Amino acid sequence: MVFDGLSEPYTKLLSAARDAMPNAYVPYSNFQVGAALLDDEGHIHHGCNVENAAYGPTNCAERTALFRAIADGKRAGQFKAIAVIGDTKGPIAPCGICRQVLVELCAPDMPVVMGNLNGQWTISTVSDILPGAFTPASLDNGER
Repeated sequence: MVFDGLSEPYTKLLSAARDAMPNAYVPYSNFQVGAALLDDEGHIHHGCNVENAAYGPTNCAERTALFRAIADGKRAGQFKAIAVIGDTKGPIAPCGICRQVLVELCAPDMPVVMGNLNGQWTISTVSDILPGAFTPASLDNGER
């Protein structure tokens, strides 16, 4: 797959996200999403969406990648970029819950690479995709 104009590290990350898509468990929506999270040591943690008949317990690809990295011993702030890809008209974007988890575990300026199977892509940052986020610092400021 070609992502014209996208730099090498991000192309590799989107390709890794695409490779995670077939692992998705999506018996209800048949909508596969893949994610790939790059950590501070250059390791890529893959994620895919996992559905549940009760819907509420469903987990998105981005959170699967983040939770997998945490389970593998990584900690908040040790991530360099995340990519997410889906078979969508334009580049897919993280849902609100995933954005909140990204705010919790990633630096505000961490790149979020969003793409689709047609080779379209866009890059944003964690802080740009969830402005005014409730952060761990909010707890210290009496904003509860």
